[in-house]
Amino acid sequence: MTNTQKVLGAAAALALTGGTALADPALIYDLGGKYDKSFNEAAFNGAERWKAETGGTYREIELQSEAQREQALRRFAEAGLNPIAMTGFAFKSVLEEVAADYPDTKFEIIDDLVDAPNVRSIVFAEHEGSYLVGMMAAMASKSNTVGFVGGMDIPLIRKFACGYAQGAKAVDPETTVLQNMTGTTAEAWADPVKGSELARAQIGQGADVIFAAAGTTGLGVLQAAADEGILSIGVDSNQNHLHPGQVLTSMVKGVDVAVYSAFKAGDALETGMFRLGLAEDGVGYAMDDNNKDLVTPEMIDAVEAAKAKIISGEIAVHDYMSDNTCPVK
Repeated sequence: MTNTQKVLGAAAALALTGGTALADPALIYDLGGKYDKSFNEAAFNGAERWKAETGGTYREIELQSEAQREQALRRFAEAGLNPIAMTGFAFKSVLEEVAADYPDTKFEIIDDLVDAPNVRSIVFAEHEGSYLVGMMAAMASKSNTVGFVGGMDIPLIRKFACGYAQGAKAVDPETTVLQNMTGTTAEAWADPVKGSELARAQIGQGADVIFAAAGTTGLGVLQAAADEGILSIGVDSNQNHLHPGQVLTSMVKGVDVAVYSAFKAGDALETGMFRLGLAEDGVGYAMDDNNKDLVTPEMIDAVEAAKAKIISGEIAVHDYMSDNTCPVK
């Protein structure tokens, strides 16, 4: 099943209309760049899909600093662009102020919640998808040691790490899960050299599968894993193609669907707060020709059984963000 197929159901979960935008929409990328092959690029792909299907045009901007967030939002709102989508939790405080000043503009924030009548907030159950790829990592590991490299050390990324550790430990409680975060500032998303260094350090400790949830930094993790002949796991977008035959899978999020659906709805965008998990096909794992020889039928059977149990509630994956703790290490 392809990345697109696995997350397409998220569009239905958003309960959107199929209206046509009354004005050009806009997209603001978070730090790390539009072509990060992960989170931002997923948003770009959603916008491009809308453009290809409708022939419409949209405005976009790649931020170069934190100070540009409010400026970009206000400039697009003043220009009459609608809706305005933005990627990343870091927009939360700025959007809370700007949304109130432009009540006739619809906004969409991905990865955080803003309680305002003209804002759609999209969050994902990353811990659920990470649980599944954690299972796959443990099943693929020959050393019984797997790794995780995160970007900025924040609860959202700890949420990925905790879900991943829970999945790995569900396969074998004796599995060792190594964890490192790249940094505490926004620069942690764009440091592939540091990502490579952290990956190599984990490989030195025995890790033979490493999951990267670190934006552009993660590209360094995947490259180091490929260079050292071990497996990696991509994030947000399907990154299997970056190192065919060496990326075990990717934990995908429906960021592209969120942007595409917002642009398609236009001024009719339904606002409110939406959580997309396994049940809504908002998260999942990517399968394609690049990793088909790495993932065994036993892995698929195991993760699909776990997925059904998570959806039914039989398996409860702890969400780190609920109390900033993780039941496993």
